[in-house]
Amino acid sequence: MADANVSFVRHESIPPSPPPARERGAIKWMRENLFSNWFNSILTVVALYIIVRLIWGGAPWFLNGVWDAGSIKECRDILTEAGKSTGACFAVLVDRWDHLLFGFKYPADAYWRPVVAFVLLLISAAPALFYMYIPRRMLILTALYPFVAYWLIWGGSLWVPICVALSIVATGLIFRFVESMDISLRRILSALVGIAAGLGLAYLLFKGAGELVFIAQSIGTSGLNIVAYALFWAAGIFTYVFFIPMGIFVAYTIYQSAEDGDLVTLVTALLAIYLMLFYALGPVSGALNGIIPLELPAVPSRDMGGFMLCLILGTVCVSLSIPLGIVLALGRQSKMPLIKGICVVFIEFVRGVPLITLLFVANVMLAYFMPPQTNFDLILRVIIMITMFSSAYIAEVIRGGLAALPKGQYEAADSLGLNYTQATRLIILPQALKISIPGIVNVAVGLFKDTTLVSVISMFDVVGMIRGPIQQSTDWISIYWEVYGFAALCFFIVCYGISQYSQWLERQLRTDHR
Repeated sequence: MADANVSFVRHESIPPSPPPARERGAIKWMRENLFSNWFNSILTVVALYIIVRLIWGGAPWFLNGVWDAGSIKECRDILTEAGKSTGACFAVLVDRWDHLLFGFKYPADAYWRPVVAFVLLLISAAPALFYMYIPRRMLILTALYPFVAYWLIWGGSLWVPICVALSIVATGLIFRFVESMDISLRRILSALVGIAAGLGLAYLLFKGAGELVFIAQSIGTSGLNIVAYALFWAAGIFTYVFFIPMGIFVAYTIYQSAEDGDLVTLVTALLAIYLMLFYALGPVSGALNGIIPLELPAVPSRDMGGFMLCLILGTVCVSLSIPLGIVLALGRQSKMPLIKGICVVFIEFVRGVPLITLLFVANVMLAYFMPPQTNFDLILRVIIMITMFSSAYIAEVIRGGLAALPKGQYEAADSLGLNYTQATRLIILPQALKISIPGIVNVAVGLFKDTTLVSVISMFDVVGMIRGPIQQSTDWISIYWEVYGFAALCFFIVCYGISQYSQWLERQLRTDHR
C-alpha cells in the first residue's frame, strides 16, 4: 500500500502569468505619458481637441487639392465645377517644381548635375558623420567631394578643382618639410620668408591706406557723414604712418620664430598656397585642359536659385564656420593680448550686427574694399559674410564648452608633459565639443534657415522664387499656402534630420554612464 504522507514536489517552474492589462502595451504607455495625473489628463484632452479641429478643418483643403491645372484660375474653376467650396491648388508645384528646386535660370538639361552632387554629398558625408562604423580611409571621399561638387554645379574645366586639390596637398607637404628642417636651414628660410612677408604686408597696408583715404573723400563732410569721414581719415593716416614699422615687425617676428618653427612653418605654407593659387593655377589648368579637355558648360552664380541655393549656402557655410569658430574660441581663451583682442572684437562686432546688414554689405559695399577691376563672385561674398556671422556664434558656444571643463583636465594635460597643441587636440577640444553639440546644432539649424535672407539682395532662393517669378506671374498670382508649405516641408526635412543626427551622436558619445 502506497505511503499517503509523501508530499508533492514540482520539478518545473510555474509559467509566468501575463501582467495586468493596465501595466502593458499601449494602455501602460498612455497611463504613464498622457494620463499620469489630473493636470496631464486635462492637457491631453485639450491637445487632442486642437489636433482634431486642425485635421477636421484642413483635411478637406488637402484632400480636394487640384494637381492638374495651368493656372490658379483653372484650379478654382475645377473646384467650382466639382461643387467643392475649398481645395488646394497643388498644380503650382507640378508646374513650377523645377523653379522651386533649381531656380528659373539654371539650364534644364543640367538638372542632373546638382542632383548627382546632392547624392554624392550624402555618400561623402557618411565617413565623417558615422566615423565609428566606416573605415577612416574612406575619409578621402569626404576630402575630394568639395572639388567634385564645385565642378558639377558650376561647370567649367575639371582641371581647375584638380589643380586646387593638388595645391592643398603640396601645401601640406611643404608644411611637413619645413617642420622637419634642420635649425640652420630653417633660420635661413625664416629670414627669406620674413622679408617676403614683411614687404607684402607693408605693400598691402600702403594700398589699404590709399583706399581708406579714397573712401573718406567719397563720403564727404555733409551732415552726419562727418563722423565717418573723420574715422576713415584717421585710419588712413595711421596706416600710412605705420605701414613700414609693421612690415619690419612682422619680418623680425618670423625670423625669431626659427627656433620653435611654428610661425615660420605656417607662414611658409600660406605663402606657398597663395603663389600656387593666384599665379600658377590659371596657366597650369589652362595648359592641361588644352591637352586633355575635361569640362562641362559653365553656369554663372547668378543663374543658381531655388532650394539648391539654400543647400549650397547652408552646407558650405556650416562646414567652414565650425573650424573657424573653434579657432576664434581658442583665440578668445588665449593668453596673448593681441590674439585675444582681435578675436573678442571680431566676435562681439559680428554678433552685434544683424545678418541682413552683412548681406547688404556683401552685395553693395564689399566691392569698394577690393582692388579696381576685381570680379568678386556674389555667392562667394555671401558665403564669406554668412560664415563670419555663424562662426562668431559657434565660437561662443564652444567657449562655453571650454569653460565647462574642470580645471583638473588642464592640469592633467600639463602633468602628462603635453604642449598646448597636443593638450588642446587630444584632451580639451574633444570634451568641449561633446558638451557643445546641442549649441552647435542649434546654430547650424538657424543658419540653414537664415539662408532665405539672401532673397532681399535679389538672389532667387526658394523664398525669392516664390515672392518673385512665381507669385508675380499672371498664372499663379496670389498663391501662398501651397508654395510656402512646400518650402517649409523642405526645410523641415533637412533641419529635422540634423536634429536627429545630433541626438544620435550625443548618445554615441555619452561615456559618463548617466
